[in-house]
Amino acid sequence: MKILLTGSTGQVGYELARSLQGVGDVVAVDRQQMDLADLDQVRRVIRAVQPNMIVNPAAYTAVDKAESEPELAFRVNAEAPALMAEEARSLGASLVHYSTDYVFDGTQSGARVEDDATGPLNVYGASKLAGEQAIAASGIPHLIFRTSWVYGMRGKNFLLTMLRLARERDELRVVADQHGAPTWSRTIADVTAQVLAQAHAGGREWWVQNRGVYHLTAQGQTTWYDFTRAILAEAGIACRVVPISSAEYPVPARRPEYSVLSSERLMSRFCHLPEWQQALQLCMR
Repeated sequence: MKILLTGSTGQVGYELARSLQGVGDVVAVDRQQMDLADLDQVRRVIRAVQPNMIVNPAAYTAVDKAESEPELAFRVNAEAPALMAEEARSLGASLVHYSTDYVFDGTQSGARVEDDATGPLNVYGASKLAGEQAIAASGIPHLIFRTSWVYGMRGKNFLLTMLRLARERDELRVVADQHGAPTWSRTIADVTAQVLAQAHAGGREWWVQNRGVYHLTAQGQTTWYDFTRAILAEAGIACRVVPISSAEYPVPARRPEYSVLSSERLMSRFCHLPEWQQALQLCMR
């Protein structure tokens, strides 16, 4: 099986380039080789590679910047995945795509399941939801993994930002009224590989039974404030962390207050997911 992997230098893409080696022949492309903002280039690369499967972790992820660049966000997060689905249909290929907890409005207190009503609060979330909808409408064999609060030891993410700031400052003021599940990029990649190994073994019938949307996040929940405290404790950095409200840290894009996702559907069908504290320890050690 030939797998075309996008965004191979990104947080999740880098981990997928390793995890997917045992699943198929991986053709990994980075933004220089396949920029999702250039739809003609996306089409050319897919037609040149002729993959059996496209795995697409690449995305426009600058949540606040998306408010002032909605056209670019939608081109990368919605139009490009729609084009991938169209090309996959022509090739008889499948598509694996990644989405976000930000497709929900965060007004409910319980963990959201895959079939709950969506209602993004910001451009980023709306663009990712549009990408989901385009893939689903294409009718091709597909998996959409919604994840949340992604971090790792490379790229730009909350964990690395907090480590850097804690070494520069005596005090950090961190939002304490937004709830979610921090998810290690390697967890996402390893679970994806496990699921796709089953898909490869199961053939066409597997896709008929299992295609669709799944929530893929670490188990448990926390706040950005408590996540920060856990990060600094693991790193052994002494820095005062002060809890603040979202109103005290104004940003262009609204965030959902409660965006915990239930991963029960994925775990009941495929594999277990770790608690967020366990994954954080593994990541930092």
